[in-house]
Amino acid sequence: MPSLRLTKRSVEEIPFAEQGQQIYRDTSLQGFALRVGAKQKSYIAEGQVNGRTRRYTIGRADLFAADAARKRAVVVLGEMADGRDPNERKRLARAEQISLETAFEQFFEARPNLSPHTVSAYQRTLRLYLNACRKKPLSEITRQIVLQLHRDIACAHGETTANNAMRHLRSVYNFISASHDGLPPNPVQILNQARAWYRERRRQTIVSAADLPSWWTAVMAEPEHSRDYLIMAILTGMRRGELSKPRWADLDLQSGTLHLQVTKSGHPLDLPLSAFLIEILKERKRRSVGSPWVFPGTGKSGHLIETKKFLSRVSAGSGVTFTLHDLRRTYITIAESLDVPHYALKRLLNHSISGDVTGGYIVIDVERLREPVERISARILELAAAL
Repeated sequence: MPSLRLTKRSVEEIPFAEQGQQIYRDTSLQGFALRVGAKQKSYIAEGQVNGRTRRYTIGRADLFAADAARKRAVVVLGEMADGRDPNERKRLARAEQISLETAFEQFFEARPNLSPHTVSAYQRTLRLYLNACRKKPLSEITRQIVLQLHRDIACAHGETTANNAMRHLRSVYNFISASHDGLPPNPVQILNQARAWYRERRRQTIVSAADLPSWWTAVMAEPEHSRDYLIMAILTGMRRGELSKPRWADLDLQSGTLHLQVTKSGHPLDLPLSAFLIEILKERKRRSVGSPWVFPGTGKSGHLIETKKFLSRVSAGSGVTFTLHDLRRTYITIAESLDVPHYALKRLLNHSISGDVTGGYIVIDVERLREPVERISARILELAAAL
C-alpha cells in the first residue's frame, strides 16, 4: 500500500481507482489513511481494539480538510488504544436516533407477509394513538411515557384499545432491539411490572336460539349480496377476513369445497360446504357479472370490505345486536351442542393444534368433515325455522 504525507494537494492529485479500492497511508500519523474508490475518496483511521483490527470512516475528502481529518483520527485512534470501538459507538448512536415512525416502517419492511388487516391495525395505532411520539427517538420513550400513554389512550378510546396500542409498540420495539443493539430495555415492560394492563373480558355474545328466527327473517329481507354473505358467515363460522376474500377459483361447486390459501392461522383451509350453502353459491355464481370475487366490492381491493351498514340494518330489523364474530361464536356453540368431535371442530374453525401433541398425529380430510358440516347447517336452519 502506498504511503505519503496526506495534504490537500496530495489528496487531490491521487487518481480514482480503476477497480476496487486503494489505501494510501499517511507518513506522519500511523493509522491515518485515505481510502480511494472509483468515485470517492474518504479519510479513515485504522487500529487495534482488543487485538482485532478496526477501520473507522472519518469522512469524505471533498468535505474534510486533510488537517481536520488528521486531528479527528488522533481522537479515534486514542479511543481504539483504550479498547473502545468507535464503530460500535457510531452504531449505537444511530440506533438511539431511530424514531418511532421509522421503527414502524422498518417493522413492516421486515415482515412483508403481514396481513393487510394487521398492517392497517399497526398503522392506525401509530397514526391515532402514538402520534405524539412518532418523531421521538425510541431511546427517549421511557417507562413513564408508556404508563401515561396507556392511561391517556384508555381514557379517550377505551381500555382494550389502550392495551392493543401498547402491544403494537412492544412488538415494534422488540424488533428494533433485536436488530439494533444499544437500546434501553423495552419500556412497555413497565405495564407488566406495575400490573397496569387493563383486564379484558372476552366477548361471549351469540345469536341465541330464541333470536335466530327474527335474525334470519331480517337477513332474508336483505339485498342478495349482504344476504348471501351473512348466510355464509353463520353456516361456516369463518372469520371476517377470510369470509370476504374467496374467489370463484377457490370454490369447487361440484364437490362442494372451498379452498382458502391465506388464513389468519397461516395455514391453508379446505372447507366442505353444506348442501344448502352450495345451492346459494350456485345461484350467486349464475348471477355473477365477471368479478373473480364471490363477494365483490367497490374499493381498491376488489372484494367486499365494508359490512357495517348491512349489519346495522339487520340488527335494526331483527332487534338482535350482533357482530360477525358473534356469528362465528354462534356456529361454534351450535356445533358443540351437537357433540361434533373436538378435533373436527378445530379443523372446521381453522384453529391451530400445534401445541397439542395428540392433535399433531390426527389427519382430518375434507370428506371426514362433510358430515358434521351438514349436521351443523341443518341445526342452524332448524333453529331459524328455515327448513
